[in-house]
Amino acid sequence: MNLCNPDSILSKVAILILSSAIAAHAADSFSDADKAFVAKVSQGGMYEVELGKLAETKAMAQDIKDQGNLVGDKLKSIVEANGMEFPKQLNAEFQARLDKIGALPANTFDAAYIEDMKKIHAADGAAFAKEATSGTNPGLKAFAAETYRIVQRHLGELGAKVR
Repeated sequence: MNLCNPDSILSKVAILILSSAIAAHAADSFSDADKAFVAKVSQGGMYEVELGKLAETKAMAQDIKDQGNLVGDKLKSIVEANGMEFPKQLNAEFQARLDKIGALPANTFDAAYIEDMKKIHAADGAAFAKEATSGTNPGLKAFAAETYRIVQRHLGELGAKVR
């Protein structure tokens, strides 16, 4: 096959243009509200994962060391399947929160960890509830409804740890 053939070049250009159009259309399947939801909860989820890694080495209570989060992988697959890029790192706000709690001594880490997890679960829970009822992407709506129930359960567990 002659790669310099005008028909071959034209075919490749057409494929490239079509691929770009498909990706652009996929990204458009999210409304601005859906995109804001993804931005908010992806950061919260990544923060929870990073905080969990920190807890594995710094926490004194075993149940805090054992916390985990798989929600981010599911959100990432939905986002990427719809042609949107999933964030790869924490934004400045969440990195500062992680750095602050990471600097705490072990004897105060557990209480700060629980308090921060309550805050992030409350904020993300509200975002999940809103997306579950008013989101425009069916995949995100289903994910948000399912995850909202998990977040509510975690909030109950976090409340029980403090009592």
